[in-house]
Amino acid sequence: MKTYDWIVVGGGITGATLAYELVKTGLSVLLLEKDEISQNATRYSYGGLAYWSGSTPLTRQLCQEAIAIYQNLAQELDADIELRELDLLLTIAADSDPQAMAALYANCATPPRLISVQAACELEPLLNREAVSGALTVKHGHIHPQKTAQAYIQAFLRGGGEMQITEVLQVRSGSVTTTSENYFCGNVVVCAGGLSRNLLKAAGIPIKLYFTHAEIIETPPVDLQLKTLVMPANLQRFKLEAASTKDDKLWEEMGNQPAPPILDIGAIQFQDCSLRLGQISRVLTDPYANVNSDESENWLRQSITKVLPILGNLPGTWHHCLVAFSSNNLPLIGAISGYEGIHIFSGFSNPLVFIPPLAQRFAQFITSNEDEIIVQLNITA
Repeated sequence: MKTYDWIVVGGGITGATLAYELVKTGLSVLLLEKDEISQNATRYSYGGLAYWSGSTPLTRQLCQEAIAIYQNLAQELDADIELRELDLLLTIAADSDPQAMAALYANCATPPRLISVQAACELEPLLNREAVSGALTVKHGHIHPQKTAQAYIQAFLRGGGEMQITEVLQVRSGSVTTTSENYFCGNVVVCAGGLSRNLLKAAGIPIKLYFTHAEIIETPPVDLQLKTLVMPANLQRFKLEAASTKDDKLWEEMGNQPAPPILDIGAIQFQDCSLRLGQISRVLTDPYANVNSDESENWLRQSITKVLPILGNLPGTWHHCLVAFSSNNLPLIGAISGYEGIHIFSGFSNPLVFIPPLAQRFAQFITSNEDEIIVQLNITA
């Protein structure tokens, strides 16, 4: 049986990027993904690149490295990733204090600019002026996330990597068991997003990685034009994540809901004129928990209609995926202590910005054991 230097579990943007960077160093790499047509967080991502949002020396450095990578990425991968720049509109609810909302972003590398209701409506004519007391705006990068992940995979395959569509059942030191066969390796790295915690738990490996059930509506191409990427200034998702990680014991059992669900009203239109609208974030400790799609879609549509009235009733389809996160907004990266050859690369906030530079650094680190950022982020179980 062939033994690979590395097996990467998960073919979303995280696993695809890391597999590509590993194979570039000359390693033999196998990428495992369970779905022929992905239904993961990459598939339903808004595609935003928040270069402006770095608020610490570490995150600001990663943002700058990401800018440099994306400037040349389409050429490097030989694919159109639909890279562009948009106006981000962070809406401030009618009952909120605009100055207080602006203060939340004061430490960002490029703090968004506070604008009036009138200016916000000029920037985004589809906005309901009665729903806001103002907005914040800043230039925001954007890609097509699924096309970018596929571009990484194709470049990985051209570079000599191998890929199998099969579901991973068990991760062990030196091997990975799937529904089709066993694969052997020197190292395995888990990049399975919201399924990572349960996959490692099945191997007896405890890890403080969490997930939300994220829900959106996706529309087919439409005639109307959304000019900006719309998100709320007061994002509830980060508060939900903080609240749901206070007691890790709740995550040891299926069926728990550590915090109530939230809804962040947002919208993005892709270059093919399709829209993604949402999102609900629901913390359920069972990754396979059933979610009432009809109730969720009604909640989404009613909420979106309040802020962007013409979008709420567009034809569209409700979708659901898992989104991984950590307890401190920093990813979990590195070898898992006590489990030889088993690594984690997951739990990213601002993922489309942070993943490319950290994948490069991780690939360099495992060949040299030198990288100050990877050392800083290295986790222990």
